[in-house]
Amino acid sequence: MQTRRLFLRNSAVAMFGVGLAPAWLSRAAWAAPTVGGRRKKILVAVFQRGAADGMNVVVPFGDPNYYAMRPTIAIPKPDGTPKAALDLDGYFGLHPALAPLQSLYQTGQLAIVEAAGSPDPTRSHFDAQDYMESGTPGLKATSDGWLNRALAPEAKPSPVRAVSIGSNLARALRGRNEAVALTNIADFQVRDAAAEKSFESMYDDSSDTVLHGAAEDTFEAMKLMQSLQKDKYTPSGGARYPGGFGQAMLQIARLIKANVGIEVAFADIGGWDTHVNQAGSTPTEGQLANRLTEFGQALAAFHQDMGDRVEDIVVVTMSEFGRTARENGDRGTDHGHANVMFALGGGVRGGRIYGDWPGLANEQLYENRDLALTTDFRDVLAECVTKHLGGRTVSEVFPGYNRPKFRGLLV
Repeated sequence: MQTRRLFLRNSAVAMFGVGLAPAWLSRAAWAAPTVGGRRKKILVAVFQRGAADGMNVVVPFGDPNYYAMRPTIAIPKPDGTPKAALDLDGYFGLHPALAPLQSLYQTGQLAIVEAAGSPDPTRSHFDAQDYMESGTPGLKATSDGWLNRALAPEAKPSPVRAVSIGSNLARALRGRNEAVALTNIADFQVRDAAAEKSFESMYDDSSDTVLHGAAEDTFEAMKLMQSLQKDKYTPSGGARYPGGFGQAMLQIARLIKANVGIEVAFADIGGWDTHVNQAGSTPTEGQLANRLTEFGQALAAFHQDMGDRVEDIVVVTMSEFGRTARENGDRGTDHGHANVMFALGGGVRGGRIYGDWPGLANEQLYENRDLALTTDFRDVLAECVTKHLGGRTVSEVFPGYNRPKFRGLLV
């Protein structure tokens, strides 16, 4: 088996696959959006690249050490004002920039997992992201990603079964199952019809069967993407998607509503590496607040836009590691260890904080500086895959991980 990547230059889509002659693009029709009369389940993975400060995302205001360790950047305890944390359970609160998500927590659509992350001790962004997307912490030799392995075998898979939003295919979606990297459905176009026809004819005349098959597959994909442009997309319920991350979530929403057989999707949002001036003039302003505003509004918009379809969807968020428990001398935080993960959707048992809070006393910290890990990120992802998507075992998706500890996040 050899890896083949097809890049459609001067467009907004890239096709990736493994094997000499992938079959899905040559089929005239894609998979139906239902199985046995029921709609397919969909898993959306969101990566916060740069190591988000989980302790200021979900604030442990009930732990007195939190304020002692962060004298200038700690989020104030809930007091009903816009500059304070939003109380969740009397101990934890959301950063006020995540106000759009508070109602999802209160209605049981949002669950939070504390002290979660990768057991590998690296503080390298590159290595930690690679381990989390491969699903094999500490192993650099893994060639495929956990989200690709999460796809169960299908006789007639959809050409957009697995979608990565961006110009390059996410590490998590690389593997034997074909996946699509897409930036924007509306921007995809063939700029020169004559050049396209000439290009297609050139490959039609090729005696190389592999090249000929690849070209045929590519043009089938182009026709599919163009077919999705025919109807203007208007988000439901007045949902408004902010920023680049919002537009990524909009693309996923559009594909879901088009009923083209999407099963897994991946989107990311960067800008979380806050070593300097993490907060602004007040702790609830500045770099982190700006990132969280876009993050929270985009997730809330996606939830609103999906309407009753949200019952078939689970969105899970992750970041490669957390930040130091103590603020540094530049009103920021450095690379840490454990973090926080979100799960939202109709199948989520929300309105709860999951995981074991290890505490922030000196003797409770990891290496005397970081929040200690109590939930392996694979526990969260494995539960989403096996309980929500189904069709795969934990060991198939996370090789060598045979004893997961499910937290009961999903029904």
